[in-house]
Amino acid sequence: MAGVYEAHADALYRFLLRLTLGQAELAEDHLQETLLRAWRHRDALSTDIAEVRPWLFTVARRIATDAARARVTRPAEITGVDLAAHLADDDPIERAIARCDIRAALTELSPDHRQILVELYLRGSSTTEAAATLGLHEGTVKSRTYYARRALRAVLERKRRSPSNPRNAQYIDRATAEARTCTPA
Repeated sequence: MAGVYEAHADALYRFLLRLTLGQAELAEDHLQETLLRAWRHRDALSTDIAEVRPWLFTVARRIATDAARARVTRPAEITGVDLAAHLADDDPIERAIARCDIRAALTELSPDHRQILVELYLRGSSTTEAAATLGLHEGTVKSRTYYARRALRAVLERKRRSPSNPRNAQYIDRATAEARTCTPA
């Protein structure tokens, strides 16, 4: 294989460089793949190094063609986009608005659901502590928490579809005024 490399690598690289329109890294990758295939089939190749050359060029051309076809059929990759920069998690106004929305939605829940969510999330109790405080079994607390969160999510989604949608400028003004009056959780 060392003899095959020494005899044909430069010519194959130049050939692949033309096929890849001057993309050196791509030509090097194709050269590596061509020589890897030659190594895998070394038992079937001729022992005469000169007779291997046409086979190597055919394999190299097929590899370059297949790679070009694959690039055309695959969608272009998007890189360098930092999606975290578009999120406003650290915005105190957004947190205050969300806090007020959740407090308003809690008033629409059943007393059992509201009681569980207040105990666990606003007071920060564990499941065991909430069970002891409310006089319930831990399994009941877990079950009510699951259904309470689903009910809260449904209320919040219904409010988002209502005329007071956050995209509405009046909603933003009203929510900002509410944020001043709400106390943090």
